[in-house]
Amino acid sequence: MSAVLEAEILSVPTGELHVRQLTESESARWDAYVLTHPKATFFHRAGWQRVIQRAFGHKTHFLFAEQGGHITGVLPLAEVNSRLFGHSLSSLPFCAYGGVVADDDEARKSLETAAVSLASQLNVDYLELRNLEQAHADWPAKRDLYVTFRKAILPDVEANMNAIPRKQRAMVRKGIKAGLVSEVDEGVERFFGVFSDNVHRHGTPALPKKYFQILREEFGPDCSVMSVLKDGQVVSSVLSFYFRNEILPYYAGDMPEARDLAANDFKYWELMRRACEAGYTLFDYGRSKVGTGPYSFKKNWGFEPQPLHYEYQLVKADGIPDVNPLNPKYRLFIAAWKKLPLPVANFIGPLIVRNLG
Repeated sequence: MSAVLEAEILSVPTGELHVRQLTESESARWDAYVLTHPKATFFHRAGWQRVIQRAFGHKTHFLFAEQGGHITGVLPLAEVNSRLFGHSLSSLPFCAYGGVVADDDEARKSLETAAVSLASQLNVDYLELRNLEQAHADWPAKRDLYVTFRKAILPDVEANMNAIPRKQRAMVRKGIKAGLVSEVDEGVERFFGVFSDNVHRHGTPALPKKYFQILREEFGPDCSVMSVLKDGQVVSSVLSFYFRNEILPYYAGDMPEARDLAANDFKYWELMRRACEAGYTLFDYGRSKVGTGPYSFKKNWGFEPQPLHYEYQLVKADGIPDVNPLNPKYRLFIAAWKKLPLPVANFIGPLIVRNLG
């Protein structure tokens, strides 16, 4: 698509309001808006444009509404075009949350109109908005697949420990008694070793190490790795995001021996303890599929599931996509992937997972 045509598509005037595409020079304005908007999330930050382009080579279309020289809404979008998994325009691949953040209905509608027009011009299969809250009751949607778990962090460390349900609290104390310790890592080497081994055992391709390195480079102190060790050996690790008053543990992995050590429970307790001491007030346990092990684990911590609303505009597709490991048609692939040697899986995996989002 030509730059001229793209500019015509993205200019959707409504009175004085217009929609434009983000340029590098305007990233600071975008982030200033996101950091102060109560509905914005870490996944609305401008840095995701550079992360997705650098790590995966996907085209991005970060749209913002402007009126009177002020940003009044944002919508980050990225285009994924895959022979295996289809052609999509999404807010935002590799992110749990997305969709429009706007000051008013005029800005929201203008951004959505621009996104729908862009999806049509790009001739994608579908446009996907990953909303925390329902935006369009009449759009096709996934409303019963994903939930998120968010809960306040109490100001006192011991109060947070006591707020964990008894059985799960016993697991945390088991990890403490086992002599586990936590360390904040400078790089991603130890994390990636644990993460890639963990997803391989579950039959899933690992994201490339480069992606995690780029996340650290782009978001700096707002992207941190913490590892859990037993006798000097890493048994569990987690990469977390920080946004305003929130901590979001987002990517994690455990070695096989972590189970008997209760290292997974200890890991999340250590994150919560450290966040409490640093003054954070919200723990975002992240997205899980309903009925899975991670879903049950988070509920056992006393977190209540909140439904996510992934809403779609179908362009070429006949129905909502179903690209997830729970889909029965991927069972043979998962079984075969588990049998690959880990170095081979880590070499091939990024070529596949870059198109999943």
